[in-house]
Amino acid sequence: MKKIGILFGMEESFPKAFVDRVNSKKEAGISAEFVSIDKVVQGETSDYTVIIDRISQDVPFYRGMLKNAAVSGTAVINNPFWWSADEKFFNNALMTKVGVPVPKTVLLPSNERPDDTSEKSFRNLKFPFDWDTIFNYIGFPAYMKPFAGGGWKSVYKVHNAEDFFIKHGETGQLVMMLQEEIVFEEYYRCYCIGNKYVKVMPYEPRNPHHLRYVADFKPSPAKLKELEGIVLNICGTLGYDFNTVELALRDGVPYAIDFCNPAPDAEASSVGEENFEWVVEHAAKYAIERAKAHKPGQDNLTWGDYIKTSVAKKPVADLAGTPAKKPAAPRKAPAKKATTTAKTTTKTTAAKTTAKPAAKKPAAKSTPKPAAKKATPKKK
Repeated sequence: MKKIGILFGMEESFPKAFVDRVNSKKEAGISAEFVSIDKVVQGETSDYTVIIDRISQDVPFYRGMLKNAAVSGTAVINNPFWWSADEKFFNNALMTKVGVPVPKTVLLPSNERPDDTSEKSFRNLKFPFDWDTIFNYIGFPAYMKPFAGGGWKSVYKVHNAEDFFIKHGETGQLVMMLQEEIVFEEYYRCYCIGNKYVKVMPYEPRNPHHLRYVADFKPSPAKLKELEGIVLNICGTLGYDFNTVELALRDGVPYAIDFCNPAPDAEASSVGEENFEWVVEHAAKYAIERAKAHKPGQDNLTWGDYIKTSVAKKPVADLAGTPAKKPAAPRKAPAKKATTTAKTTTKTTAAKTTAKPAAKKPAAKSTPKPAAKKATPKKK
């Protein structure tokens, strides 16, 4: 008997619906259940042919268990080795190489030094950081968020240099990134399963959480095809079996805003009945496909095209799919200098000496994806 297991945390509706759906299909020799663990012995073969991972990003013990299972041939969805190495800033950088438009983004040193480090640990970092160039490149307002994370945790909207330094001072040891605000006309959240099943969902991130899938727009057939192509390009490049991709349309151009969601929200109360039915059906269908394709004693993980291309020593540009329409030239900042009273002296790696304010403040007005100062994380 080939067992499909689902590893989860606080979720209520999706795990049970997934198990019930797999079992209802009555595939010969295949069953599904909640993963049960009573010991983890190195190199020992797992009882599960396939495991759907919904929680290991929050539980390191589970991540170690999944890697051990994968070494022995379990098909883990998503690949725990890649998931451990991946993060949002790298994903943005990679997308610039494969033709997917993304917001202008920069990486920021943490405000406070990591534990067990000292001033000598940062002798390669200039003080002060080149804030003028960063602020002029990104513009204001902008968004500051962790370079690796999710659940809307520690996401800030910053309106000017002074506001940035105040809010960055609240981020502790988190490594943040500062990102251009995309003023969008339409926004879509897209499930992608098995890098072949795509569900494009109109999404309004400015609504309260329980109403975000209630939107008064939808893509034309041509735009739908374009969005599906971008989603497949992104997930195929990264190698995620189960992911959501968020796309914001500015002047008709889809910008990939958030596309590192390997344990995406799938609660019925959140995504709505129609979307919930789709994700349960296609997750079950794909898990069964992976169980049937399983080869005992071999690597049964999915590895993305980026890894495959890198191993083959081929140019990353070879990964570029059908490119989306090129975005318009970036809006230039006005030449006048911004005035600010930001004289922030921090104990930080980002600005250990007096932080230098922006010399220019690009104009940007809009209402984009909302960002709470400290957003409530999604249940895991």
